[in-house]
Amino acid sequence: MIETPGRLIERPAEGQPEPRQDLLLDVLSQVRLSGSIFLMGEYRAPWALDSPEAADMAKLLAVGSKRLILFHIVQEGHFQISARGVHVEAGAGDLIVLPHGDRHLMGNPALVGAVHAADLVPPPPWQSLPVVRIDGGGEAARVVCGYLTCDQLLFNVFMQRLPAVFAVRPRPGALTEWMQACFTYALDESANARQGSRLLMARLPELLFVEALRLYSEQKASDSGWLAAVSDPVLGRALGLLHSEPSRKWSNEELARRAATSRSVLDERFRNLLGQSPMRYLTEWRMQLAADLLRDTSLKLLSVAERCGYGSEEAFSRAFHRCLGASPAQWREAGLSANSASVSR
Repeated sequence: MIETPGRLIERPAEGQPEPRQDLLLDVLSQVRLSGSIFLMGEYRAPWALDSPEAADMAKLLAVGSKRLILFHIVQEGHFQISARGVHVEAGAGDLIVLPHGDRHLMGNPALVGAVHAADLVPPPPWQSLPVVRIDGGGEAARVVCGYLTCDQLLFNVFMQRLPAVFAVRPRPGALTEWMQACFTYALDESANARQGSRLLMARLPELLFVEALRLYSEQKASDSGWLAAVSDPVLGRALGLLHSEPSRKWSNEELARRAATSRSVLDERFRNLLGQSPMRYLTEWRMQLAADLLRDTSLKLLSVAERCGYGSEEAFSRAFHRCLGASPAQWREAGLSANSASVSR
């Protein structure tokens, strides 16, 4: 779950959130994320680093999930980063995100002769933040690396159209200062191996990811995908309605009327931008909510079904199994087993 830590990293107010930001936070609040800053890189040109894809990176970091969201925070210098044919120029102050955890190359001045990350990163556990170095004798670059894990990112329609790698460049101001203060504190705590750093180091990646998606949606116009949909006047209203009242017995007609459009226009825009019908979107969102309730509460199955808009356990169970390939009971049991294993470690 996305939770904001205490006053230490309280965000400065920058006006009221936009509707799309509210929807983004609503989606992310139902996706279980955890993460860590795991590496400091200090490089001098020429240098190049080859980082493995998510499954191999998970083994390297000894984390349970095979699905990782990777990010790099550029403190100094500039370099290029490439993943799946997408190339990004990164400079000091940038936040680089690899939402699908793809294998990527990064370096300066050219991505040749790359050193494999696995050859440089010491095996965990670490008493303090490990530092890796490649010294070509030239221009310096400093990069902090982190990751987020997600337990089978169920409601991932908002992630599907994101590129393999993207950069956000926060504008100077209160938000940038807030992020830098959080980051500086976390690194200082880790460097001194103080226990107080653990919570912040775990939460900071979540906060950075939320801010990165928000900034990306502001800085990059998209013609398809979830971020484009929430920026669309018609779909933005419709998505806001579905998210605010997921248990309502929605019909296409009522949703279109309340979104101030026609049923045909609503259906066309959903399919063009999100690749699915309005009711299919609603079903997937309800299943995300249901999975969260099954995992985190002891509510009876009928109560979960009713909260997610189903009048009977049978109808809910059928829909849940179609979407997730397991019954609600099996899903809950798997979640309990995973939590027990995590506690035992």
